Amino acid sequence: MASQGISIPSISSKSEVKPVVSPGSDAVATSKPKPCCVCKNEKSKRDECMLFSKSADPTLDCKTTIDKYRSCMAGFGFQV
Repeated sequence: MASQGISIPSISSKSEVKPVVSPGSDAVATSKPKPCCVCKNEKSKRDECMLFSKSADPTLDCKTTIDKYRSCMAGFGFQV
């Protein structure tokens, strides 16, 4: 097998990283956090309740934790 030269860009501490904004995207959307990065505590409590519920319908059993998670996400502008 013949080896081919691959050019790997170097990262210099002097260079500044700028966010890439695609055409037509809104700059406000880049400042909004990702859904996976907010309400982690509420999400884990909701998931734990749903997974370990002994009820036939975990949704009813965990309604309060689900509502807390939804209100937390709504505070960040997400509809769950």
